Amino acid sequence: MRSSVFFYPTLRETPQEAQIASHRLMLRSGMISQVTSGIYTWLPLGLKVLRNISQIVREEQDRAGSLEVLMPTIQPAELWEKSGRYHDYGKEMLRIIDRHEREMLYGPTAEEVITDIFARFIKSYRDLPKRFYNIQWKFRDEIRPRFGIMRGREFLMKDNYSFDLSIEGAKASYQAMLEAYVKTFARMDLTAIPVRASSGAIGGNLSHEFQILAETGESEIFYDVDYESLDVNTLTLDRLQTLYAASDELHDPKNCPVPKEKLKTARGIEVGHVFYFGTKYSVPLGAFVMGPDGKQVPVEMGSYGIGISRLVGAIIEAHHDEDGIKWPESVAPFKVGLLNLKIKDEACNKLCDDLYGKLLQAGVDVLYDDRDMGTGAKFADMDLIGLPWQIIIGPRSVSSGQCEVKNRRTGEKLELSFEDALKKVV
Repeated sequence: MRSSVFFYPTLRETPQEAQIASHRLMLRSGMISQVTSGIYTWLPLGLKVLRNISQIVREEQDRAGSLEVLMPTIQPAELWEKSGRYHDYGKEMLRIIDRHEREMLYGPTAEEVITDIFARFIKSYRDLPKRFYNIQWKFRDEIRPRFGIMRGREFLMKDNYSFDLSIEGAKASYQAMLEAYVKTFARMDLTAIPVRASSGAIGGNLSHEFQILAETGESEIFYDVDYESLDVNTLTLDRLQTLYAASDELHDPKNCPVPKEKLKTARGIEVGHVFYFGTKYSVPLGAFVMGPDGKQVPVEMGSYGIGISRLVGAIIEAHHDEDGIKWPESVAPFKVGLLNLKIKDEACNKLCDDLYGKLLQAGVDVLYDDRDMGTGAKFADMDLIGLPWQIIIGPRSVSSGQCEVKNRRTGEKLELSFEDALKKVV
C-alpha cells in the first residue's frame, strides 16, 4: 500500500483527553477517531490490527474444537427475562423499544441467545460436547468511559460458550479454553497470567481473568512465582487450583497462602475472562438433552471471553517507547515500512518502486511512504505507527547499492544490499 493512497492521519501533539499510552498512540498514529464518548471509528490502520488479532483468536478457537457463529447485536428482552438477568443487569445495559413496542437491548454478552439456539436444535447427549464462539460488537453503557478503547462503551469481543453433559465434561471444556488462551496471547508476544476472579453479572462458581503484564496496567495482581514456569503443558485446572493469583480486589494479605519470598506483584490489564456456571442458563432457557439413561438432563455450561478491541490497547501498553508503537509481527498492520527519502529523484524512485514490487511479490504486507515531505516527518511517522521493519532508501543508496534496514523493536540498524534487505524481512 502506498502512503499517498492510504489514510492514517497522524498527529504531532497529544490530545488532552488521552491519559494512557495506548490511547495517546492510537489517536496520534491515526488508528481511531472518536465519534462520541466511549465510541470510536476504527480507521484503516487500526482496523488492520483489529483483524489480525481477530484472526489469531479465530485460529486458536477453531483449533480447540469450537464452531464459529455470528449472533446479532440486538437481542429481545424476552430471552433475558427467562434467565432472570434483564432487570438485574443494571444501567450498563442499553435498552431499546422498537416500533412495535417490544423491549429490546444492545447485547453486552450472548449467553441467552446461544443457549436458546442450543435448546431448539440439540436434543441428545450424542451431540455433545459443543462449543460455539462469536466475534461480534458488544455494548455496555459505562458511566465514565476512559482510556480510549480500553474502557469504551462499544467493543469487539470473542465470546465462546460450551455445552457438556457432565461437570467433568464442562471442566474439560474449561481446560481446553485455558490452553487456547495461553497459545493465543503467546502468539501476540504477550505474557498472560490467569488470575482467580469473581464472576460478576455472568454468574458461576469457577472463574479466571487473563491479565497481561504491563507496567501501565490498571490492576495490581499478586501471584505465586511458580506461575512463571507454567506453559500449555502444565497449565491444568487442577494445577491452577493449587496456585495463588489474585487481583488487588480479591487479594487478602492476611490470609495469603504464598510465602513472601514466593509472592510476586505486577501491573496487569484484563483481556480475557473464563467462567464455568453449570446450569444457571440451561435450566431457565430449556437447554436439556436426553442422557444415556433416557432421562432429560440440563447441560453444563461455561463461557469464555476475549476483548479483541481491548487487546489492541493492551499490546500497545506492553510494546511501546517514547517514539511510538512497537508492533509484534503477528498483529502489525504492515510488516515493513519502505521509506523513499527523495521522491523527486528519479533514480531513488526507481530503486524504491523495484523493491516495493519485489516485496509485494514475496507476499510481504508493506507500507510504501511515497509522500513528498521532509525526511524527519517520515522517520517520526514510521516510528510512531510502529511497523516491525523499516527499509530506508535515499540518494546515497543510488551510489552505494545499499539501503538501511531498521528493526523497530530492537532499534538495530543494518546497511544491506537490496537483495539482502529483501531476504531479511521475508
